[in-house]
Amino acid sequence: MKLLEFLKRERKKSASVAKERLQIIVAHQRGQRDQPDYMPMLEKELLEVIRRYVQVDQDAINISLDRDNDCSVLELNVTLPRDE
Repeated sequence: MKLLEFLKRERKKSASVAKERLQIIVAHQRGQRDQPDYMPMLEKELLEVIRRYVQVDQDAINISLDRDNDCSVLELNVTLPRDE
C-alpha cells in the first residue's frame, strides 16, 4: 500500500521547490547580516568541541547573537541525535 501511495503522490514542480529553497537561503542570510566577523569561526569551534562527545551534523548547530540596548545574548541550539 505504501508503495502505491508513494507512486501516486503529487510531485512538486521544480519551480516551487527552487522558490522554497531560495526563501530559506534568503532568510538565513538576513539572519547573518548583523553577526560579528568571528561568528563563523565560533560556530566551527563549538561544533568541534561538541563532536568530541557526541557525533552531530553541521546542520545540527544553530548560533544566534541578539543585541538589546545594553545586553548581548549568544544563543546556542544543538539538535542531538537520539539513542537507538
